Amino acid sequence: MNWTEIDENAKKWTREAGERIRTSFSKELMIHTKSSPDDLVTNIDQETEQFFIERIRKTYPEHQILGEEGFGDELDKLDGTVWIIDPIDGTMNFVHQQRNFAISVAVYEYGVGKIGLIYDVVHDELYHAKVGEGAYLNDTKLPQLEEVAVEKAVIGLNATWITENKRIDPTILAPLVRKVRGTRSYGSAALEMAYVATGRIDAYITLRLSPWDFAAGLILVNELGGKVTTLHGEPLNMLGQNSVFVSKPGLHEVISKDYLYKLKK
Repeated sequence: MNWTEIDENAKKWTREAGERIRTSFSKELMIHTKSSPDDLVTNIDQETEQFFIERIRKTYPEHQILGEEGFGDELDKLDGTVWIIDPIDGTMNFVHQQRNFAISVAVYEYGVGKIGLIYDVVHDELYHAKVGEGAYLNDTKLPQLEEVAVEKAVIGLNATWITENKRIDPTILAPLVRKVRGTRSYGSAALEMAYVATGRIDAYITLRLSPWDFAAGLILVNELGGKVTTLHGEPLNMLGQNSVFVSKPGLHEVISKDYLYKLKK
């Protein structure tokens, strides 16, 4: 397997897809809803996924594809080489703001992450990692993540999880919000994981993500010594939905012990 070639092609196609998205800003979007009125999908999401699929199928016909918009393969296991793609992570931001969204592309081999790319299209920032070779922001190598105290941490957390909701008792995370230096919510899981990788935020907590949301970010954060688990401290299920807790080293253990211990299995 020529991973250098696959990495180069993945970067090339991701940048090309980003240029296509930037060009689309002046065009009229066709917006549809999926599971709820707030779960949006546009023609650009669908066209971008199809753009990747056409190139992967032509270049690597033996590879499989898991994509958010459903144009890839239906998989019940991660055998062989699998591309995991979110054509636009943060579609609501894309529709409302034309910023704060990203293309997320990951390549896995038998369930092991090999290549991860998160492309902030508007800012032309490509976060990328090839396993064992470190992680980069464009051409700049990112330093290994360092420990930080809870009191000095900024965490990515949606206000939904500390107000009444169906997934978690809001009193579990409220004390953490009061303890940390600050919280942020960007509306794109891929970007929030990239921001942990760069140290722009120190942790990210959310209650429901699919594999295409976190597959690339998992590779980036792991490459830099961070930790990614479910809120129960378990490995992520690469074929299902998960709660996700991404953090710098040390901080992960402290938050798990002092704040997440109340979670029920």
